[in-house]
Amino acid sequence: MAHAHLACAPQGLSDSLKEAEALCGQRGGKLTPLRKKVLTLLLESNGPAKAYDLLADLGDEDGAAKPPSVYRSLDFLLEMGLAHKIESLNSYVACGHWKHGHAAVFLICDKCGTAGELHANDSVKKLTQEVESVNFQMRSAVIEIRGLCEACAA
Repeated sequence: MAHAHLACAPQGLSDSLKEAEALCGQRGGKLTPLRKKVLTLLLESNGPAKAYDLLADLGDEDGAAKPPSVYRSLDFLLEMGLAHKIESLNSYVACGHWKHGHAAVFLICDKCGTAGELHANDSVKKLTQEVESVNFQMRSAVIEIRGLCEACAA
């Protein structure tokens, strides 16, 4: 289940970053060098990443990067729809569906800690209908389903 989220995004890292930059512009944001680096780390990650792990991965080349800078970058990526936060793990993953807003459904393995994003289109559609039926305007949703991945259940 663990995989680099780059595989979900457009072809290749360079194309992914170009598309992310264009989407940020369309959505009123700017993909600064630090935000781009944080997004790159999320895209290249084989699983959910904690903010302090990202900070460590930034290394000395981004000497100005401090915890608040990384958190601000992550907040920006969340706002732009380029990343998701998995609340129960206090971790972040790149979103593989940048062009449209959607609710993220994560399958989190209790044994090995992997988290995969599920394409639960019918479930999300039903959830959206139920939310709208009570006149609530949903901005985003992250659904976390815990259990055992295929490898750990075997």
